[in-house]
Amino acid sequence: MDPSDELHVGERIRMLRESRGLSRAALAQMCGRSPEWLKKIESGERELRSHTLLVRLGAALQLSDLTAITGNTDGPAQPVPTGRLSHPGLPDVWAAVMNRPMSLSAPAGQRPIDPAVLQGRIDQSWTLWHSSKHNRSEVSALLPDLIRDGEAAVRSLDREQRRAALVALSDIYRLTGQATAYVAPAELAWVVADRALTAAQEADRPDAIAAAAWNMGNILRETAYADEALRVVTEASELIRPHLDGAPDDWRGVYGALQLHAAVTVARDGREGDAWRYWDKGDQVAKSLPASYVHPSTVFGRANVDFHAVSVATDLRKSARAIGLADDIDPDVMPSVERKARLWVEVARGHLQRGDRTAALMVMKMAYEIGAETVAYTPSARSVAADLWRRAPRAMRAEAGRLAESIGVPTAV
Repeated sequence: MDPSDELHVGERIRMLRESRGLSRAALAQMCGRSPEWLKKIESGERELRSHTLLVRLGAALQLSDLTAITGNTDGPAQPVPTGRLSHPGLPDVWAAVMNRPMSLSAPAGQRPIDPAVLQGRIDQSWTLWHSSKHNRSEVSALLPDLIRDGEAAVRSLDREQRRAALVALSDIYRLTGQATAYVAPAELAWVVADRALTAAQEADRPDAIAAAAWNMGNILRETAYADEALRVVTEASELIRPHLDGAPDDWRGVYGALQLHAAVTVARDGREGDAWRYWDKGDQVAKSLPASYVHPSTVFGRANVDFHAVSVATDLRKSARAIGLADDIDPDVMPSVERKARLWVEVARGHLQRGDRTAALMVMKMAYEIGAETVAYTPSARSVAADLWRRAPRAMRAEAGRLAESIGVPTAV
C-alpha cells in the first residue's frame, strides 16, 4: 500500500508543498489565501471544501491530476485545468476601474450629472442583478459607464450634491464587487472594496459605510481572512446601531445584513453558539421591519434571514437541520434569483454531507435552471458539481457530467 493512502488531504498538500520547496506563505499567496488558512488545511483543522481552491492548489503545486491531493485514485482522473475562472465582461470593467482620471475636476465641457438620476440607474442595476438568470453578464455590461459617470459626478459636484454622488459611487463599487466576485484578480477585488468604503466614509453616511463594510467583509471572508471579516462587520454594526431609532428601514436592513454576514463567517469556523446568536440578531431585525421589506442591494428581509439559517446549518455541517429548515421555506418568497439559486446550492451541499448524491444532483439542476450564472461562478456550487461528476451513482454519471459541463467544471478523463 502506498503510504500516502493513509494521509488526509491536508497532509498530502503539506507533503507536496515541501517536496517542491515551497513555504506555506508562498503556496497560500499563489492561491490568494492567507498562511493561517493553509496551516489549518494542512493540519486537518479545516476541511478543503472548495473545488476552485482545490484546482488552485493543484495548479500551484504543478500537478496534472488532482487525485494526488484528494487521494480518490479508484475513480477517474481529475485533470488540473489551466487558467483562472474568467468572464467576458471583466476586461471592460477592469479598464473602467483602473483607468481612473487623476484630475480632481471634471473635464471641461462635460454635462453635469444629477446624482439622483445616477442613483436611479444604480438601483435599476441592483434590481437586474437580483432578477436576471444571467445577472453577471447583464450587469457587467452596465458597470463601465456607471463607474465613469460616478467618478465624474464626484469630481464635478460640491456640498450636498457631492455627498449624494459619493454615496452613489460607493454603491457602484459595491455592485462591481458582486458582479466580479470569483473572477476578478485579487488586486481588483481589493481596489473595488476599498473605493466603496472610502467613498462612503467621505460622504459621512453611516448607512453607506455599513453597506460598504458588508461588501468588504465578503472580500475578506472569501480570501480566508475570517477574523478580519468579522471585525469589519462588527465594527460597522456598532457604528450604525446608535442611529437606528427612527432611521429609514434601509438603515436597519443593512444592520441586519451585517448580522447575517457575521453568522455565516463564524459558522464556517465551527462556532455554533456564536453563529446562531448572530443569526438571532438578524432575525430580530427582520421582525422589526414590515413583513414585505427587502433591502435593495443585500436583499435582507424575512426570506433572506430564513435562507441564511440553511447556510449557517450547512456551514456547521448540521445537514439534517439544514435540509429540515429548507423543507419549511417557500423559495418563491425570495425576490432575488441569485439568492434563490444559492439556497438550492446550500441544500445540495447538505445532501452531499449526508451522502445522498441523487438528491444533490436533482437540487443542483434546479439551482442551475434558476440562476445559471450564479451557479457557474460560485465556488461552492462548482465544488458540488465536481463532486457529483466524480462520485455520482453510475446510472446518473452521464447526467452529472452534463451538469458539470454546463457549469464549466472540467470533466475530461
